[in-house]
Amino acid sequence: MIRRLEVLVISVVLIVAAFSTGLAYLFYLVYLGILVVGGSYVLTRLGLADLEAGYAVSRLNGHVGDELRVTYTVRHVGRIPKPWLEIHNPTDLPTGLPARAITLPGKTERSWLVRLPLSRRGTFTVDPLLIRTGDPFGLFESSASVGDGVDVTVYPRIEQLPLWRLPSANLEGAHAAPERTLQTTPLATSIRPWAPGDSFNRIHWKSTARHGEIQVKEFDLEQTADVWVVLDLDASVQAGEGEESTVEVGVRAAASVADRAILENRALGVTINASHQTVLQADRGGRQRTKVMQLLAAVEGDGANPLAEALITTLPRLRSGMTAVVITPSLDRSWVRPLGMLRGQGVSCVVIALDRLSFGEAAARHAWPPTAVSEEERQAAADGMRALRHAVAEYGLPFHVVPAGVPLAEALRS
Repeated sequence: MIRRLEVLVISVVLIVAAFSTGLAYLFYLVYLGILVVGGSYVLTRLGLADLEAGYAVSRLNGHVGDELRVTYTVRHVGRIPKPWLEIHNPTDLPTGLPARAITLPGKTERSWLVRLPLSRRGTFTVDPLLIRTGDPFGLFESSASVGDGVDVTVYPRIEQLPLWRLPSANLEGAHAAPERTLQTTPLATSIRPWAPGDSFNRIHWKSTARHGEIQVKEFDLEQTADVWVVLDLDASVQAGEGEESTVEVGVRAAASVADRAILENRALGVTINASHQTVLQADRGGRQRTKVMQLLAAVEGDGANPLAEALITTLPRLRSGMTAVVITPSLDRSWVRPLGMLRGQGVSCVVIALDRLSFGEAAARHAWPPTAVSEEERQAAADGMRALRHAVAEYGLPFHVVPAGVPLAEALRS
């Protein structure tokens, strides 16, 4: 806009001077200016003609650490070359999508691939493709929007927990325990020759015909099917910053436990103590996994209620044979008693405590200028964790501490 104003002022002065003085070279400058400005305008107006463009996103959802690939294609079906085109996708993705300036001769096509790491969970928008061109003097500009915008949902990163097992109860409805049972369950895992006392309804007739002797089915004992994850996002108890904060590690732990439960064909329910307490009813299967991941992708550490209130509202939803997994950085022991009462109802409980002290110290070290946690704060946090561990031990509940910088698989295997 400023450049156009300057050109306009110069043009007016030049025209006034030419007609005032009658000098020939001034009229030549006026004609040259008209030719340059007019040509620039026509070049800009035709700059986006005969163009076909589009982009394709490789995925609309993924986990932190995955890669997003965006393929761009620009095709020029005319004969007049395009000296300058700027291709850009506006987006609020953390790392952004790089723009590219290209030149297209007539009857040509350009394609390129952009690889983008997904570094932060959340839902992000990729706006329609924006193509921009202009004249060499920067007087005029023309742009066009191509296609529709898309939303990309980034789920939390999932860490595998190969050495961690949820407490089990011998109830119907989940994956097999590595032990045989005389009971008939839905999990028929092997066959063996018939023995006296075997029921006729356990005979596997196809194997009997194949082996030439009577074969009977063997069944595995099932474990508890239902898991309920309670994630504490009360803002007053969080510590750390960025990916190494209690909020992000807590969300990551909840996603990892949920993924493990779904893979074991357990029914999964979730309670999240955020700004609005969110409850996702127990269900199993891929659809439930998607619901949980979408929920965890959107939550923030902005809760206003203590964990004890979230547990009290969750208690009526828990029934005998379920396993409650509580993930929290809170050192307040008031929530331990409601959790301990569940044992009498046949509900197993697991506590995953996020070490606030270690997350606070990690954030202090990476701050600028670096700071240090005072000895009084360190001692108070250590005493609080020790008291919490003792309170949980009184009810005989499994207790895992997750420090900053330690993989979940390593912290939960003990």
